[in-house]
Amino acid sequence: MIHGVEVKRLITHVDERGALTELIRRDDPFFEQFGQCYVSVSYPGVIRGWHYHKKQTDYFTCVKGMIKVPLYDIREDSPTYGELNEFFIGDDNRIVVKIPAGVLHGFKNIGHEPCYLLNFPTEPYNPDDPDEYRIPWNSPDIPYNWDIQFK
Repeated sequence: MIHGVEVKRLITHVDERGALTELIRRDDPFFEQFGQCYVSVSYPGVIRGWHYHKKQTDYFTCVKGMIKVPLYDIREDSPTYGELNEFFIGDDNRIVVKIPAGVLHGFKNIGHEPCYLLNFPTEPYNPDDPDEYRIPWNSPDIPYNWDIQFK
C-alpha cells in the first residue's frame, strides 16, 4: 500500500425502515480534519483524472454506483515512490480511501449508471489559489491502463 493511504471499511445498518451507513467521524483514527464536503456525479465510462494536491488530503467514497480509483505515488521522498494502488469503491465495496497530499489520483465510473463520489478534503477549495495540479488522464508517464481489465 502507498505510504499514508488508509482504507476504512464501512458498515451499513439495515432494518425494515431502510439503511444507514456512517462514512466519517471526527474521531476516526485516520481522519485529519474537515475542510469541506462535495459530491461529484459522473456518467458511465467517464474518467476524472489525474490530479494531486500539495496541501490537502482527500477522503473518497462512492455512495451510488461503482468506481475504480487508481493512486500513483509521485512523492520523491516517499518510501513507496512510484508505487501504484487501485481501489474499487461503491455499491459492491463500501469503503473510504484516504489519499494523502502528493499522491496522484483520479477515478472512472465503471458502472452502468451515474456514480456519486463524495469527497471530504481537509482544506476548503480556494478558487484564487487552487491546490489542484493536473496531469492528462492518458499521460504516458503514468503506468496505468484505465480500460476494464479482464482477469
